[in-house]
Amino acid sequence: MTVADFLAWEPPSRSGALWQLRDGEPELMAPASDRHGSIETELAYLITTHLRATNRPCRIVAAPGVVPAERSEDNCLVPDLGVTCTPPTGAHLMEHPLVLIEILSPTNVSKARANVRAYRTIAEVAEIAVIHSSAIAAEVLRRGADGEWLLQPDIQGPDGGLQFHSIGFSVPLHEVYRTSGLA
Repeated sequence: MTVADFLAWEPPSRSGALWQLRDGEPELMAPASDRHGSIETELAYLITTHLRATNRPCRIVAAPGVVPAERSEDNCLVPDLGVTCTPPTGAHLMEHPLVLIEILSPTNVSKARANVRAYRTIAEVAEIAVIHSSAIAAEVLRRGADGEWLLQPDIQGPDGGLQFHSIGFSVPLHEVYRTSGLA
């Protein structure tokens, strides 16, 4: 299946389940756990509050569709959250994603890591975060000033902070986990 086919496709069940396209095959995504959903909601709130307070023309989107440059005809991936500074278009795909965020659950580690590698091929993406759901921990991959990805992610633990330089966002990491039961 191509991305165009996938975007026009009607899943077999209209249950509201979330799907992504990986290597030409539709892939059903499991519902988020309570903890995963709490982390996602808290992070979306914190980023939205920051974007409004700083009057940035950016917005955060839950479960945006993004197409990596590598095998772009066969892949439409769905991160947990994405930030773009373009106006909404009503399309199924996020235009010009700037920050992409995956929340890592014990059941999705390999697929989430594969998605992160694919996100690195999207030219506009400046930062990719992997937020853990079993411990207070985050990894942020960033492009350097030369546009190349830095070799090592910024890894933070419970006493650290989460920063997205591209949107001027910074928050103590424990704030992201405020309602997760981990903080």
